[in-house]
Amino acid sequence: MTERLYYADSYIKEFHATLLETRREGDRLLALLDRTAFYPTSGGQPCDTGTLGGVRVTAVEEDASGAVLHHLESDVPAGPVEGRIDWERRFDHMQQHTGQHILSQAFLRLARAQTISFHLGRDLSTIDLELQAASPALIREVEELAARLVFENRPVRILSVDRQDLPALGVRKDSERQGLIRVIEIEDFDRSPCGGTHVSRTGEIGMIAVLGCERYKGGVRVEFVCGGRALRVFRNEHDILQQAARLHTSHPHDLPQLTEKLLAEKAALARQNSCLQERILEMEAEELCRAADKIGEITLIRRIFTGRKVEELKVLARKLIARRGVVAILALGGPPPQVVIARSEGVPGSCHLAVQEAVARLGGKGGGRPELAQAGGMDADALEAWMGVAEAHFAPAR
Repeated sequence: MTERLYYADSYIKEFHATLLETRREGDRLLALLDRTAFYPTSGGQPCDTGTLGGVRVTAVEEDASGAVLHHLESDVPAGPVEGRIDWERRFDHMQQHTGQHILSQAFLRLARAQTISFHLGRDLSTIDLELQAASPALIREVEELAARLVFENRPVRILSVDRQDLPALGVRKDSERQGLIRVIEIEDFDRSPCGGTHVSRTGEIGMIAVLGCERYKGGVRVEFVCGGRALRVFRNEHDILQQAARLHTSHPHDLPQLTEKLLAEKAALARQNSCLQERILEMEAEELCRAADKIGEITLIRRIFTGRKVEELKVLARKLIARRGVVAILALGGPPPQVVIARSEGVPGSCHLAVQEAVARLGGKGGGRPELAQAGGMDADALEAWMGVAEAHFAPAR
């Protein structure tokens, strides 16, 4: 069994060990040591990386037997070897994991919400809580309690207790392990069985910030960052606010009011634009009717447009068929082509059947109602012929 040096001291950056064996499993080269300071992926915390004998350690895992396996980029001879931990990554994980213990206890004290699971991600971390909802007021309380623990710089200790002594110790959660259990204690605040790496005093966490929460699998998922990650988030969001303020020639504090004003102005302009578009389409419909062909009692309007949207053609078609005796066959040249067919009430024929007849002869697909139908997918070179087939449904003698 590999001796795990990080159990007793998370601050070990370099260590000496004996490389017992290396073996290949598929494309992976795995190394087994008699002792290691490398933390293997487990308990929601990612593994450490670093070097062994100058060779890059890309991942670390624990196998079913409890052995710690180090993934190497290249071979290292058996025997004495020096290991070096990527300290920046290790310390980041220590900040996040200790911050998680504080947050979990804070939610338990303030909302009686147990932590179901924890995940330490590359950019942010999450805890899943047995909680129906997390109000902004609760999040603020939790953050303030967590901040107080950080500011007080309380000691974080590693305890080793027998399994049967856990209940008397007042741990936040139970453990399924037998024998001696490793417990992380934050003085007068939290005790929890844990095999992860942690800071020695809460002040080293720096800052604990909740970024958001959402409903997740019947509970609540909370996103958070600690330490250096919190600083990077603050810098990034502060820069964004400053940039937005410069665009408005204002102070960041004025952005909410400015945004509300801009949204109101945008809504007013959208309403005004909609009215203008309605008037323009009405005028266009009038002009199309004046220039249209008359086939008996039918006013036939057949046009191909470019640079427009099919929804706009539908509105135009509806304005056209608001008049008596109109058949409108309006197309977008594409690519891909699309066609809208509409007829006034009382005009013989069905737009849906007209589409089906054209599709059967020249391809494409579509359908709709007797008074309005839509089609697409036809060959662009066959668009004129396709529209001609649809027209013949309403004016077969032309």
